[in-house]
Amino acid sequence: MITLKGAAVSAKIREEVAELLINLPEKTPKLAIVRVGERPDDLAYERGALKKMENFGLQAESFCFPKDISDEAFKEEFFKINENPDIDGILLLRPLPKQIKEKDIEHMIDPGKDLDGISPENIARVFAGGEDGFAPCTAEAVVEVLKANDIPMTGKRVTVVGRSLVVGRPLSMLLLKENATVTICHTRTEELKKVCRSAEILIAAAGRAKMIDASYVGEDAVVIDVGINVDEDGKLCGDVDFESLEGTASMATPVPGGVGTVTTAVLAKHLVQAAGKNKG
Repeated sequence: MITLKGAAVSAKIREEVAELLINLPEKTPKLAIVRVGERPDDLAYERGALKKMENFGLQAESFCFPKDISDEAFKEEFFKINENPDIDGILLLRPLPKQIKEKDIEHMIDPGKDLDGISPENIARVFAGGEDGFAPCTAEAVVEVLKANDIPMTGKRVTVVGRSLVVGRPLSMLLLKENATVTICHTRTEELKKVCRSAEILIAAAGRAKMIDASYVGEDAVVIDVGINVDEDGKLCGDVDFESLEGTASMATPVPGGVGTVTTAVLAKHLVQAAGKNKG
């Protein structure tokens, strides 16, 4: 089984970012990472994003708020970040605590600064197959991994396990745009393992640690793991039991070191693109 590491894909995107930066000599793009509470997966993503921005020659600042912040207080703080002319892009770590009305924030965020595709405008553009706007970074990262490794999508049977608006549904739209034949699965899918085994490309986006093992995977299938979980030992793991795939899958992404690495690179690219659109 070939391990599809994200480092080479990230390096390729870094070259694209460097070219885009040539047109922004007067300004270093700045990212705002907005986090409420201290969920382990949020902290891991934040650390990775901060490191990636630094490595790409970009600026980033974390705006962290207590888990029990009120809806009104958070909206006041978010408004300030959203309106700050020095901030070119925003990454909002979700899900937010229950007391905060997340839908309101999705409508508040400036679509031009919405680097992770959470605003209604950007989501609509993804579902319409448009070129403008920003798709969710993780969804776009999956497509980048497949393309960089010359894994064809046209006409292929692709199964996505997970139907969230964060990954599953927008990713399915991006895959359809690449002419894949897409099946979306979820917790109520009957004979889930059987459906997954029929896939030539299986993408795990269920948010459940090590849920997908070899019994879900067809012979020689490509397995892409977008999960970021923390196991009982406090270590990062994905939605896939990676070790169990040996002898079944032809290729698979690890966690950490796989899609997550590419996700933060896509975030960096989105930041520079946003800065380019907003300059002047």
